[in-house]
Formats: sequence, structure tokens, C-alpha cells
Amino acid sequence: MVAAVRTVLGDIPPADLGVCDAHDHLFLRTPALPGQELADPASAAERLRAFRASGGRSVIQWTPYGMGREVEALVELSRATGAHVVAATGLHQAVHYPAALLDRIRDGLADLFVTELTRGIGSTTVQAGLIKVAGAFHTVDAHARLTMTAAAGAHHRTGAPIAVHLELGTAALDVLDLLCGELGVPPRHVILGHLGRSPDGAVQREAARAGAFLAFDGPSRAHHATDWRLPDELAALAEAGFAGQLLLGGDTTVPETPGMPHLLRRLHPRLEETLGADTVSALLTANPARAFAFGAPAGTAGDTA
Repeated sequence: MVAAVRTVLGDIPPADLGVCDAHDHLFLRTPALPGQELADPASAAERLRAFRASGGRSVIQWTPYGMGREVEALVELSRATGAHVVAATGLHQAVHYPAALLDRIRDGLADLFVTELTRGIGSTTVQAGLIKVAGAFHTVDAHARLTMTAAAGAHHRTGAPIAVHLELGTAALDVLDLLCGELGVPPRHVILGHLGRSPDGAVQREAARAGAFLAFDGPSRAHHATDWRLPDELAALAEAGFAGQLLLGGDTTVPETPGMPHLLRRLHPRLEETLGADTVSALLTANPARAFAFGAPAGTAGDTA
């Protein structure tokens, strides 16, 4: 199987991703954030153009099933701006969905994810390029186990990468025990999000030693208290030999989030001072090219991701 990243306009060679925002949201809607929806195509286009003007090339949108992905708008934005955009399937925490919806889909989650990865999202032919799931605060609860089991099943059938929301940056090792230990997902196909929100260097190093990708995604208003630690956290991990597993993202969740333009305009030069230009370049280009490439499905020869 030839490695590829699956964008909303089709598969591309991983090297074509270029400078990549590894975790963001152009569109997002949830009852957990009433009145703070990301639902305006004009605003999404403005943010994406600002990101492109700062040198950005690709955005990985982690908005999963049932949270206002607006895949047709993603296609139009990608065409209009020249940015590569990757859409997600998967399921977030239960709080983001009506109970009736979860009851309706829970027994067919793996099939749903596979369909969206291989045939199209909803009534479109736009295919998802990753599976987004979520842990709970310091644990893997019953809902997380359900969604992660489905995600692992879909990964084994498609080779799709799995991106994990860690609630307040916690439970990274429990997630890896489940996904990679019990469910057999190769760690190189797992992206752990929000590790900077619980800046525990020992946990970060252990997750990196396991082989997963570590996404440091912010800044955001809610987690500003830990954002300032980012350069030192990344430097410590790079010095420990894990520079090749680190990813950066803006994670725009509400309209006031600094998000993707801030990632390159302000954060990028600050990180260069600490890490050096070559390392930061790898975090934004070479690392996401590996992290978001599909691997060979289980039962096929080889895995080029």
C-alpha cells in the first residue's frame, strides 16, 4: 500500500502536506458550547486565508461525526484557498450528543467510521482522513471504550490514523494501554491531543517511548495557564530524542480562539528561538506527513506509514 493522506479533495502524497496545522476546527457545533458555534463559512475562509498567508499549507480538522463538520463547505474552502484540508470521522465524548443519537448508532460505530473513511460522509463522496475519539478526565470511561474499540476496528480495516482528545491532557497512558495494548493499534498510528494541558513530563516521555505522536494544540483561552510552558516542554522532549513525534496545532474551538493564524504568526518564531528552525520545520512538515498517512490495513502486506 502506497502511503497517502486523505484530504477532502482526495488522496495526496504525505510530503505534499507542507506546513501543517495538525489539530484545528474550521467548523464545530456542540450543545456543550451553546452560542459559540463555528458555523460561518466566511469566518472559516478568513482564518484559512490568514493561515495560508503566513506560510501554512494544510489543516487537519478534528471535528467528528455529528458536530457540524460541513464537509461540502470544507471542499469549497480547500478549492478556494489552495489549502489541503483533512476531515474526520469518529465520535467525541457523550456530552456532545443527544442520548437518542448515541443509542441509534452505538452498535454500528465501526461500520459508520469505515463508511466515512472509504465511501463518503453523509450523502457526499467526501472521505474522512482520520478517526477522532476522546478520553475522559483521568480515565477511559465506558463511552470512550466503546468509541475507541470501534476506532481500532476501523483502523484495522482501513489503516486510518486515530486522533485522541485527552480531557485536560489526562489519561494518555490509559488510552495507549487500550488502543495499542488491548486493541492492537500500532502506536505510530495514534495521535494524542492536548498533552500540554497537563504538563507532566514523565507521562509525556512515556507516551513518546510507546511510539505515539504527541500533539501540542493551542493556545486557547481556557488553557492559557499552561500555554507558556510549551517551548520548554517541546525542548525537553526533543532533547530526549522524541522530536520526530511532536505535532503542533491551533485547536480553534470557539470564535475567539487565536487558532491557526496565531500558530504561525506568533508561536512559530518563539519556538524557533528555543528549538531551532530545523526542529520547528520538522514539527510542522515531516512529522504530520508521517502521522496522518494511512497505513496498510490488517491482513495486507507491509505498512508504509
